Order: sequence, then structure tokens, then C-alpha cells
Amino acid sequence: MGIFLTLAYLFFIGSVFGWVLELLYRNFKNRRQKWINPGFCTGPYVPLYGFGLCILYLLASLEQWHLITNPVWNKVVTILAMAVAMTLIEYIAGIVCLKAFKVRLWDYSHLWGNIQGIICPIFSLAWGILGAVYDFLIHPHILDALDWLSRNLAFSFVIGMFFGVFLIDVAHSAQLVARIKKFADENEVVVRYENIKQHIRNAHQQRAIKYHFFSPFRSEHTLTEHLRDMYDSHEKLHKKVKIKKS
Repeated sequence: MGIFLTLAYLFFIGSVFGWVLELLYRNFKNRRQKWINPGFCTGPYVPLYGFGLCILYLLASLEQWHLITNPVWNKVVTILAMAVAMTLIEYIAGIVCLKAFKVRLWDYSHLWGNIQGIICPIFSLAWGILGAVYDFLIHPHILDALDWLSRNLAFSFVIGMFFGVFLIDVAHSAQLVARIKKFADENEVVVRYENIKQHIRNAHQQRAIKYHFFSPFRSEHTLTEHLRDMYDSHEKLHKKVKIKKS
């Protein structure tokens, strides 16, 4: 089977499972809040994990070449390379969104050793652990799955449908981000992507309006109105804190 189809399959699997992982993690982190659809897109996938799984697969595949003769050090270097690669992917995605679109998809500013709130040692360690889990427990099964796929190429039609929907979703999400960027530029702020989703959900809950989990920005009010309301509330809270301190 060609490398292109292999990576497309892995991107599909990684993006979907990454979405599930992010959904569970964010719900565990914010137990008192309602579940929020995570990630840049509206569909059940997080592209960062899709790219990540492709990188993990390629790095794990290098082990068969025994570039390092000692098998133990071969594993150690592979896992370290996975941690570095995943951290680099996370940094590139975070810095592009922050600098180009004035959107912060996640924030590690409160964690020790963070760089611009985008990466930090504790999550690099988490990536390393995830890489080790992949290398020892998942990679052999990935190879079996790829062998099955090579004998059942009709499944590639499903992957094609996924990418069709995915590209439409990316285009739609890019339009939303362009509107957020316009607001951010005009007001010289950085918008936290998950916060605006949470704000819209809270607004729906207060008005007893149905909230669409897979359309977190759908509302009777415009996105700009929600952004303005969220930042006005933030400014009022900030002023109250200043008054109390004084």
C-alpha cells in the first residue's frame, strides 16, 4: 500500500481518537462546566493529533533500520524523538494561531517552564509517555490494521469521504477565525477559542435555548456580539478586582 494512503488512514484515526482524548481531558479538567466541543474544527476530529500519529508512525518505523545498534538505546532515542516532534508540532500550531489569527487554542501560561503559554515541560513529558504507549502497545496493531487496509481497499472510500467533510469543515472554521481575528485586531486582544465557545454555551443556557454541540458558534446573536459581550464582562470583572484590591 502506498505511503500516501497509509498516512491518510493514520491522519483519520489520529484526528478522531485525538478528539475523544481532548473531549475527556477537558471535561475532567472543568468538571463544573458543560461539555464543549474541543479543537479548531466543528467536527469530531483534532488535526494536530492526526499529524502527530503520522509522525509517531514514521519515527517508530525507523526502528527497523537499527540506526542505533543497542536495542534499549534505540527505543529510548525513538521515544525522545517522539516527544520532541510532538512538542514541535504543538508549538507550530499554537504560534501560527496566536500570531497569525490572534487566537489561543490552549493556554499553559500557568504551568512551570512554559514558552508563550504554548508548550511546557509537563506536556512534553505527556507527549513522551504517549509516544512510549504508542511504540510499545499501538504500533504493532497499527501495522496489522494497515495490512487489513491493503486487503480491503474499499475502506479507502470512507477515508475519502472523511477528507471531503474535513476540508469543508476547515474552510468553515477558517471563516469563523477570520471574523474573530477582525475583532481581535480592532480591540488589540487575543481571543481564547474555548472561552468564546463556553460563553456562547452559557448564554444559551441562561436563555434556555437549545445548544448545538457540533455547531458551538451557532446562535441567535452574531459572533461579534458574543465576543463584545464576553470582553465587556471581562473588563467589568477586572475593574471590580482592582477596586477590591485598592
